[in-house]
Amino acid sequence: MKKLLKVLHKAVRDRAAERPEIEPLPDSVRIEGRTCLVTGANSGVGKAVAIDLARRGGHVLMACRSGHPEAGEDVRAASGSDRVEMLRVDLSDMRSVHQLCDELRDRGTVLDIAVLNAGLMPRRARRTAQGFETMFAVHFLANRVLVDRWLRDGTVRPADRIEEAPRIVIVSSDAHRSAEPIDFDRFGEFTDYGVRDGLRHYGASKLVLCTYATELSRRLNRDGEGHVVVHSLCPGPVNTAIAREAPWFLKPLVVPMMRFFFLTPEKAARPVSYLCCADDAGKRSGIYLHMLREKRPSEHATDPSNSVRLWRASEALLETHAPLRSERARQKLGALAFPPASGTKRRL
Repeated sequence: MKKLLKVLHKAVRDRAAERPEIEPLPDSVRIEGRTCLVTGANSGVGKAVAIDLARRGGHVLMACRSGHPEAGEDVRAASGSDRVEMLRVDLSDMRSVHQLCDELRDRGTVLDIAVLNAGLMPRRARRTAQGFETMFAVHFLANRVLVDRWLRDGTVRPADRIEEAPRIVIVSSDAHRSAEPIDFDRFGEFTDYGVRDGLRHYGASKLVLCTYATELSRRLNRDGEGHVVVHSLCPGPVNTAIAREAPWFLKPLVVPMMRFFFLTPEKAARPVSYLCCADDAGKRSGIYLHMLREKRPSEHATDPSNSVRLWRASEALLETHAPLRSERARQKLGALAFPPASGTKRRL
């Protein structure tokens, strides 16, 4: 209870104190002809982002576990665009993640903008189909698999000039700043927790995600190689369904506070749209926004040694827990999608 009150107080204080340094994008900014994919787009910030991207002329793919087809119909109606599709995926199940990647590959889809937005905060620890803790799988591992596959399959294609590069926007949280350093000795192990420790594990999963975003940006934007713009952000305190699993005795406090003091999904989507669509955000990689103000992620998230260790640890984890389905597929994918941290460079 004390931890939750502290978090709520900080969220309200941050919103009151925050002064945006970046203006929201005007409606005149268009992305005609660009293909955009948004995970967790059936509700909350993801749905608001999908509406905005569709309204700006994007062809929007909504990758969701639920909300079919109602959420897609809502987005079409709100945006006035019929270039909206829904794709089914359960990001807690790596088999489902691979199936989504297979579908995009087989369709020949090429993404210009990918918003990795899906998030959750369960009341208690839950195991995924592969035995991972759910937040770890959804917030980080699924995104690692998606990006790996997209680069290998040609669904995301690096550009010679950064101004023409596709963009990957990762929705994280400033909760990563309060997390303890990543425990690489137990990386990926299932840890049981209850109501009292849910917020701590949420922050830990977001630290892993922010660290991944830092390393992904570095690896995809080396001199003399192709470019993929990678940005991350915290949208701020948002009134969404993420607290739907809060204990019944806390909901009379949490729900009204979120309704009156937190951002609406539409306002929280503004920094996401900026990173997806603004010309300025396409001229460099590695921006981190807290709402509409650029900041630097925590020291742990930007420490190069942590980034490299995370990359290697997650790579080993995926090889151990989610091997490719056949030796033929293994040979087809071949080497890493990205060059290693040192040594011989490998091309896509």
